[in-house]
Amino acid sequence: MRYYPIYADISKKRCVVVGGGEVAWRKVERLMECGADVVVIGTELVGNLALLVREGKVRHIPDEYKKEYITDAWLVIGATDCDDVNGAVCLDSRALKIPVNIVDDPEQCDFILPSVYRRGDLAMAISTGGKSPALAKMIRKELERCYGPEYQVLLDIMGTLRKEIIARGNPSDENKRIFEAILNTDILHQIRNHNVVEISRIVREAAGVEVDEELKMIICRDSNK
Repeated sequence: MRYYPIYADISKKRCVVVGGGEVAWRKVERLMECGADVVVIGTELVGNLALLVREGKVRHIPDEYKKEYITDAWLVIGATDCDDVNGAVCLDSRALKIPVNIVDDPEQCDFILPSVYRRGDLAMAISTGGKSPALAKMIRKELERCYGPEYQVLLDIMGTLRKEIIARGNPSDENKRIFEAILNTDILHQIRNHNVVEISRIVREAAGVEVDEELKMIICRDSNK
C-alpha cells in the first residue's frame, strides 16, 4: 500500500480547492462536512458552488490560479480541467510542503480521497490506491446495504456509555470487557425494534448503567431517518 490511511482533523483549517466545476464542488462539500475553512479559486463557478459563496459558507478568489493563493493552506486540491494548471498546483504545493491532491491523477497526489460511507459519526473509507474509484464506489454501496441506521444509534449509545464508564477510573482491560460484553448481545436487533426495555436491561447488566432520558432519546430515534 502506497498511501498511509489517516483521519485528519481539518476543522477551521484553511483548505484550498482550485477549480470551479462540478468536481470541485464535490470536493468542497466533503471539506465543509468536516468543518474546514474552504477557499475556492476560479474565475467561474457552477451554480452549487456559487450558492455556497453567496451564503458565506465558502470564500472565493475570482481569479486564475496563482501560487500566492495557497501559501497559508493546510491542504490543496487541484480540480480543474487543465493539465497545466493542475501541474502548477502540484509543483507549487510540494515546494511549499503543503499536502496536495490532484483529481484523477494519483502520480501528482500526496494523499488520495477514499470513497466514504457515513452513518452519523460512523465513517467507513474505501480506497483502491487510486486504481479504480468506480470499484470503491461499488463497495461503498454494498456497505450501505449492510450497515443500516441502527449502527448509528448503536454508536451514539456506546459513545454516551463510554464517557460514564471511563469516568469510573477502572483499568482499561475492565472497560474493554464491558464494551465487548455489550456488543456481544443482540442489542442491534433490539435497536431495530426500538425495544427500550430490552436495551435498558442489556446496558444495565453489561455495564451497570441505568438508561437515563438522554439514552432513551437516542434509542427511540426514528431509524428510518
